[in-house]
Amino acid sequence: MLIGEHWHTIDVKNRIMIPSKLRNELGTSFMITRGLDHCIYAYPMREWEKFEEKLASLPDTRSDARVFKRFFLSGATQVDMDKQGRVLIPANLVGYGKLISDVVTIGMQDKLEIWSKETWNQYQEQEINMDEVAERMADLGI
Repeated sequence: MLIGEHWHTIDVKNRIMIPSKLRNELGTSFMITRGLDHCIYAYPMREWEKFEEKLASLPDTRSDARVFKRFFLSGATQVDMDKQGRVLIPANLVGYGKLISDVVTIGMQDKLEIWSKETWNQYQEQEINMDEVAERMADLGI
């Protein structure tokens, strides 16, 4: 399971280090794409395949489904981890995620989120009423 918060830097070649405790779960080859909230999603191949199946089930006749599919699939690329545990982030995703120097990887069970430090800090500073969120999650069975 991919969990935890890990701080890193992105080097001048757009490579980030994957935390050693997450490497086995993520695998040496995995998929990355645009994520919500201006982060980058990194999926182990088995989880990406499940996600792709869900996307394929969306009807192309619905404009919102087409937009949703385009968002994730047009930015998707398979990447390989090197022997030092680094992965090259493509320039389009570096730009989308505003990855400049310091980055944060967040484990989200089935995927990693890669955030710029600045965007992650801004997200955490938002006024979020966790009591209201918890009530909505109860409606979903959590």
